This record gives sequence, structure tokens and C-alpha cells, in this order.
Amino acid sequence: MATDLVEVNPDNPQPEVLERAAAAVRRGQVVALPTDALYTLVADPFSLGAVAGVFRAKGREAHRSLPLLVGDIVMAEELASELSNRFFILARRFWPGPLTIIVPASAKVPLKITGNTGRLALRQSRSRIANDLIALLNQPLVATSANISGHPTCRSGIEVFGMMDGRVDLVMDGGMCAGAGATTVDITEPYWKLIKAGAIDEKEIGECL
Repeated sequence: MATDLVEVNPDNPQPEVLERAAAAVRRGQVVALPTDALYTLVADPFSLGAVAGVFRAKGREAHRSLPLLVGDIVMAEELASELSNRFFILARRFWPGPLTIIVPASAKVPLKITGNTGRLALRQSRSRIANDLIALLNQPLVATSANISGHPTCRSGIEVFGMMDGRVDLVMDGGMCAGAGATTVDITEPYWKLIKAGAIDEKEIGECL
């Protein structure tokens, strides 16, 4: 496949660029875009073809789970089988922002997304591009780091294009992403657990809970 590269204004994304990205997602394609936590690959989580395309693009093991970006807490509620007080405390404090929260998945989420674990990683980004795209499509998006597995996450659209040309369908180039990656925390067990260190410090999460 040929990869298209299109420039986008991260602070005020052009409607025609967003529409082009939305059309690609609706077709089951994989799109790379800048967020508040580096560049991210997005796709339709309810299309098994699109999900397979993300795994192919990254060269990722098929048993791994894929995080989702949501537009707000209401969308998160629709994707989880239940949400604890801990979820609402963390989401109200750190969303939108670089915190991914692992919760029990509802039956509407494909098992492939959860890596057959029944657990789902959710995040609401500060990225205007990501949020406008979610609003346009009125659904969550698969959101995993824009890189080939084992390589560093890309910090610019040109870097993504260089690494993933022919692997993804569209790269939205919004310049450099300076942020650290997102922190991931699992709240599905009686005791919360830090899964991946990132922009939000473990101490901050501990103090919040």
C-alpha cells in the first residue's frame, strides 16, 4: 500500500484533513496522528480488518491488547462492564491527559482488542486532532504508539512516514510531539498497579487515590 502524508495544524485541525482521516478510518484503514503522548496509530476498534491492520503495521504479536482513545468519561462508561470509584477519581483528575486506565471490558468490545484478557486500556487525550476525529466518527479509536514493535515511538510525522511508509494508510503530520508517553495504571484488581511509567508520576497517582 502507498502511504499518504498530509500536513495538519495540531491546534486547529483543518476540517478537510479531519474528514479525510475519518473516511480512512471508516474504510478500515490505519492512520497515524500526533497526540499529547507522541505519535499514535488509530483505527476502528470494531472492525476486525482494521485491528489486524494495526497488528500488521506494527509487527506486533497477535496476543497483545490494544488501548482505546475515548472522547469523554461517558464513552468510557459504554465500553466498560463496570467502573469503580478509583476510575472516576483518576479520570476526573488526569483526563484529558497522558494517563491510560485499565478497566474491565464490556461485551461490546471485541476480545481481540483486550488480548483475550477481558481488560481494556482507556485514555482521553488532550490532542485536539484526536478528539475532533473521535467526535466526527462518534466512536472510540484504537490508539497504539506509532512505531514498529521494538523501535522507539516516533516524535514527528516525517519520522512516522520514514519508519512506516507502506505499513499505514495515512500520516497526519502535525510537526514535533515533545511530550513523554502516557502512564498506564491497572485498577481491575483490589490493589492498583503501575503497568507502564510515563508522563504522570506513580507518586501522583498514589496521592490521588
